[in-house]
Amino acid sequence: MTVQADKERLSQARTLARLRRDLDLTEMVTVYQSDDRGPHSHGIYCALVPSSQIERTLASPTWDLMHGHGLPGAVEYHRDGGKRVEYLRFGDNSGVEPLVIDRVFHKIRPDYVELSEEFRLFHDLYHDHQLDHYIKIDDDGNEHLVATIEPNRVQVRLKEIRQFLAIKEMHLSIQFDCREYSEHTLNELGLSEGGGDHRDGLACWGLHYGDFGGIGRYGAFGRLLGVRLIEPLPKSKSGFWGFGEEREKHYVDFIIGVDENGDEVLHTSNPDVLADYFGGNRGAPHYLTPVHFRKQVLDRYYQQPGKYSVEDAILRCGSLWSMYLDNHHDDKVCAWLGDLGRDLPYEHQLHWRAHNIPPQGGMSETFIRRQILAQCTDSDRPEHVFQLRYEELAKACETCLGWRLLLPLDPGDEHHFQCVRVPATDEQRDFDELVLGLTKVLIDSLNEKQLNAIIPEEQRKDLKGSISRLEAALAACGATDAEEHIAFLRRLQNLRSSSAAHRKGSNYRKIASEFGVGGQNLRTVFAGILRQALEYLDYLVGVVRSGRLGGSPESSQSGEPKTVAPASRS
Repeated sequence: MTVQADKERLSQARTLARLRRDLDLTEMVTVYQSDDRGPHSHGIYCALVPSSQIERTLASPTWDLMHGHGLPGAVEYHRDGGKRVEYLRFGDNSGVEPLVIDRVFHKIRPDYVELSEEFRLFHDLYHDHQLDHYIKIDDDGNEHLVATIEPNRVQVRLKEIRQFLAIKEMHLSIQFDCREYSEHTLNELGLSEGGGDHRDGLACWGLHYGDFGGIGRYGAFGRLLGVRLIEPLPKSKSGFWGFGEEREKHYVDFIIGVDENGDEVLHTSNPDVLADYFGGNRGAPHYLTPVHFRKQVLDRYYQQPGKYSVEDAILRCGSLWSMYLDNHHDDKVCAWLGDLGRDLPYEHQLHWRAHNIPPQGGMSETFIRRQILAQCTDSDRPEHVFQLRYEELAKACETCLGWRLLLPLDPGDEHHFQCVRVPATDEQRDFDELVLGLTKVLIDSLNEKQLNAIIPEEQRKDLKGSISRLEAALAACGATDAEEHIAFLRRLQNLRSSSAAHRKGSNYRKIASEFGVGGQNLRTVFAGILRQALEYLDYLVGVVRSGRLGGSPESSQSGEPKTVAPASRS
């Protein structure tokens, strides 16, 4: 580098400006860094300092906490003629605590750094071990990246740091030791040896220059040593129960009707201002006012099955929140006005508002019977019945066989089962994904190992694929009437292979036409495929319960029927 460039670099003006700049609450702040690549050595470490000690901390640029310190220790002292030993959680009684802890295992095991356990528990952070990220899940179910740990750097979001400091009544001291090296001497750079200390606001630093005197490859250095304090938020902004202020809830207005001029009638979903059956808020729309939405409103939740579950008449976000809904229609979803305000977080109310439509028809009979008449009523929607029948088959297998005819899906494939449904649109992409998922559930999951045990040995070597093994196993057990279901499985597998797995062409059009693709919309086609899938599951439940696959029938029967009765559709 040129003499002028090295002189500027050793002055560390840019580094100091970066370390002292204003920080946004959402910013990821570097609280640990070890970087000695190139002609420099930059180190950042941090300490939690009691707010009562900030003047002492800012009195000099020296650090309050060194690497390797802040671990449990003991102090030995003498008092009243005797020796005493006191346990110290952080190694001394200064009140200074670590936020990032060095874990050193003497080259026997790999060293690493970790975040303070108290900080992790304070914010109830989830540790993504694969990425070494720490994530905070708020009350609405949103995930926020709070900390990232890399081999030589740790970053933590400022908001969570300052919330923690508020309750701890502490400041965060970001300690830095940045050294820049030059192959030129101080004399060549026009710099003088030595330097001075400075303080400005909540920062204190010292900048010093020195010569190596011909030792090593470098001629001179500039060292920036200091601390920069981060102050806490007010306790009312800590978000911590007992200290933080209660968050005000907001409510969205939804369409509840159309007036005589054809204009939409809107009303707030705030349940506190809605009428009820006890005389409250007379004249206002009732809590149980139906609100209608396009069916696509649920696609957001189907696309994130690890977080949300769309079930028969209920939407859940983990165990954080849930809302009853009427999802028993072909072309819409309905919910009560009061439930939208009471149960949905504001962000999700906005999502539902975007899909809000004027009322068209009423609530489903199934939903009315359950919600108003308190009657136990089964859903007739194919996606709801499919899940029930799948579980029914699993229970029958456990009871009668001791093994599963359809193996449980791997965690990475569970979403295929959770998302089986009649699609909300005629998008080819959605149709292909649903065909793929149904194939994984019904065909790829067949227990080939157990089916092979049923098939005579001389027949096994000529069989290819799980469908052929199922067909041979059923034939070996004397179960009849399987041809229709085997044919359905083969058509479904061919449809998957020609659509989701390969480029579409004439072969796809030929196979798709067998399911009515081209003559009907894709929603209707997939509804028909689901109905055939239900008949297939019904048949398997009947086969298993009959005891023909090598288990015990659920009820004793005289003789051995060749035709298996399907499961009931209760």
